[in-house]
Amino acid sequence: MTEPYTGGCACGAVRYEVSGEPMMMNDCQCRNCQRESGTGHSSHLTFVGAPVQVTGEASLRTTAGEEGTRKSRAFCPTCGAPVFIAFPDMPEVFVASAGSLDDPARYKPQLVMWTAAGHAWDHIDPALPRFEKMPPPPQQDVT
Repeated sequence: MTEPYTGGCACGAVRYEVSGEPMMMNDCQCRNCQRESGTGHSSHLTFVGAPVQVTGEASLRTTAGEEGTRKSRAFCPTCGAPVFIAFPDMPEVFVASAGSLDDPARYKPQLVMWTAAGHAWDHIDPALPRFEKMPPPPQQDVT
Protein backbone atom coordinates (compact mmCIF):
# COMPACT_ATOMS: atom_id res chain seq x y z
CA MET A 1 0.00 0.00 0.00
CA THR A 2 1.16 3.52 -0.73
CA GLU A 3 1.57 6.30 1.78
CA PRO A 4 -1.77 7.87 2.78
CA TYR A 5 -2.75 11.21 1.28
CA THR A 6 -2.83 13.81 4.05
CA GLY A 7 -3.75 17.45 4.13
CA GLY A 8 -5.75 20.19 5.71
CA CYS A 9 -6.58 23.84 5.87
CA ALA A 10 -4.12 26.74 6.14
CA CYS A 11 -4.34 27.01 9.95
CA GLY A 12 -4.39 23.26 10.68
CA ALA A 13 -7.81 23.21 12.38
CA VAL A 14 -9.27 20.78 9.77
CA ARG A 15 -7.19 17.78 8.69
CA TYR A 16 -7.78 14.61 6.66
CA GLU A 17 -6.02 11.34 5.87
CA VAL A 18 -7.05 9.08 2.99
CA SER A 19 -5.69 5.52 2.84
CA GLY A 20 -5.99 4.68 -0.84
CA GLU A 21 -5.25 5.87 -4.33
CA PRO A 22 -7.39 8.46 -6.09
CA MET A 23 -9.67 7.25 -8.85
CA MET A 24 -9.14 10.53 -10.69
CA MET A 25 -7.17 13.77 -10.46
CA ASN A 26 -8.70 16.65 -12.37
CA ASP A 27 -8.91 20.37 -12.92
CA CYS A 28 -12.49 21.65 -12.93
CA GLN A 29 -13.49 24.93 -14.56
CA CYS A 30 -17.14 25.00 -13.41
CA ARG A 31 -18.39 28.27 -11.93
CA ASN A 32 -18.62 26.81 -8.41
CA CYS A 33 -14.95 25.79 -8.54
CA GLN A 34 -14.00 29.19 -9.93
CA ARG A 35 -15.79 30.92 -7.09
CA GLU A 36 -14.32 28.58 -4.47
CA SER A 37 -10.75 29.01 -5.69
CA GLY A 38 -10.97 32.67 -6.61
CA THR A 39 -9.43 31.91 -10.01
CA GLY A 40 -10.23 29.96 -13.19
CA HIS A 41 -10.43 26.41 -11.82
CA SER A 42 -10.01 24.11 -8.84
CA SER A 43 -7.86 20.99 -8.72
CA HIS A 44 -9.17 17.82 -7.08
CA LEU A 45 -8.29 14.24 -6.17
CA THR A 46 -11.33 11.94 -6.15
CA PHE A 47 -11.28 8.88 -3.91
CA VAL A 48 -13.97 6.20 -4.01
CA GLY A 49 -14.32 3.67 -1.20
CA ALA A 50 -11.01 4.62 0.45
CA PRO A 51 -10.89 4.89 4.25
CA VAL A 52 -10.97 8.58 5.24
CA GLN A 53 -10.32 10.21 8.60
CA VAL A 54 -11.25 13.85 9.10
CA THR A 55 -10.29 15.73 12.27
CA GLY A 56 -11.58 19.15 13.21
CA GLU A 57 -14.94 20.66 12.40
CA ALA A 58 -15.33 21.90 8.84
CA SER A 59 -18.08 24.26 7.76
CA LEU A 60 -20.13 22.98 4.82
CA ARG A 61 -21.80 24.72 1.90
CA THR A 62 -24.12 22.30 0.10
CA THR A 63 -25.21 22.91 -3.48
CA ALA A 64 -26.77 20.81 -6.22
CA GLY A 65 -24.92 20.12 -9.45
CA GLU A 66 -26.43 20.30 -12.92
CA GLU A 67 -27.94 16.81 -12.61
CA GLY A 68 -29.10 17.29 -9.02
CA THR A 69 -26.13 15.70 -7.26
CA ARG A 70 -25.68 17.31 -3.85
CA LYS A 71 -22.12 18.43 -3.06
CA SER A 72 -20.97 19.65 0.33
CA ARG A 73 -17.89 21.83 -0.01
CA ALA A 74 -15.98 21.73 3.27
CA PHE A 75 -13.90 24.68 4.37
CA CYS A 76 -12.27 25.77 7.59
CA PRO A 77 -14.47 28.08 9.68
CA THR A 78 -11.33 29.74 11.10
CA CYS A 79 -9.11 30.41 8.08
CA GLY A 80 -11.68 29.89 5.28
CA ALA A 81 -9.48 27.54 3.24
CA PRO A 82 -11.30 24.97 1.05
CA VAL A 83 -10.33 21.46 2.14
CA PHE A 84 -12.57 18.79 0.60
CA ILE A 85 -15.89 17.96 -1.03
CA ALA A 86 -18.28 15.31 0.30
CA PHE A 87 -21.43 13.98 -1.34
CA PRO A 88 -24.36 13.41 1.06
CA ASP A 89 -25.93 10.86 -1.31
CA MET A 90 -22.62 9.10 -2.07
CA PRO A 91 -20.72 8.79 1.23
CA GLU A 92 -18.11 6.53 -0.39
CA VAL A 93 -16.82 9.49 -2.46
CA PHE A 94 -14.30 11.93 -0.95
CA VAL A 95 -12.73 14.71 -3.02
CA ALA A 96 -9.62 16.41 -1.64
CA SER A 97 -8.60 19.86 -2.81
CA ALA A 98 -5.12 19.56 -4.35
CA GLY A 99 -3.96 22.77 -2.69
CA SER A 100 -4.81 21.32 0.72
CA LEU A 101 -2.39 18.38 0.36
CA ASP A 102 0.60 18.26 2.69
CA ASP A 103 2.59 17.19 -0.39
CA PRO A 104 1.00 19.00 -3.36
CA ALA A 105 3.55 17.37 -5.70
CA ARG A 106 1.47 14.18 -5.42
CA TYR A 107 -1.23 15.85 -7.51
CA LYS A 108 -0.92 14.86 -11.18
CA PRO A 109 -3.87 16.17 -13.25
CA GLN A 110 -5.34 13.65 -15.69
CA LEU A 111 -8.12 15.70 -17.30
CA VAL A 112 -9.96 19.00 -17.38
CA MET A 113 -13.73 19.12 -16.91
CA TRP A 114 -16.34 21.83 -17.39
CA THR A 115 -14.30 23.59 -20.08
CA ALA A 116 -17.63 25.08 -21.26
CA ALA A 117 -17.34 27.47 -18.30
CA GLY A 118 -13.59 28.04 -18.71
CA HIS A 119 -11.88 31.32 -19.49
CA ALA A 120 -9.22 32.05 -22.12
CA TRP A 121 -6.97 33.52 -19.41
CA ASP A 122 -6.99 30.27 -17.37
CA HIS A 123 -4.12 28.37 -18.99
CA ILE A 124 -4.24 24.65 -18.23
CA ASP A 125 -1.96 22.03 -19.80
CA PRO A 126 -3.28 21.72 -23.38
CA ALA A 127 -2.17 18.07 -23.52
CA LEU A 128 -4.77 17.03 -20.94
CA PRO A 129 -8.01 15.45 -22.18
CA ARG A 130 -10.82 18.02 -22.02
CA PHE A 131 -14.55 17.67 -21.43
CA GLU A 132 -17.13 20.42 -21.91
CA LYS A 133 -19.00 19.18 -18.84
CA MET A 134 -18.58 15.99 -16.80
CA PRO A 135 -16.48 13.21 -18.33
CA PRO A 136 -18.22 9.91 -19.05
CA PRO A 137 -18.02 7.36 -16.23
CA PRO A 138 -15.14 4.87 -16.46
CA GLN A 139 -15.98 1.71 -18.41
CA GLN A 140 -16.51 -1.35 -16.25
CA ASP A 141 -14.82 -4.58 -17.28
CA VAL A 142 -17.69 -7.08 -17.55
CA THR A 143 -15.68 -10.07 -18.76
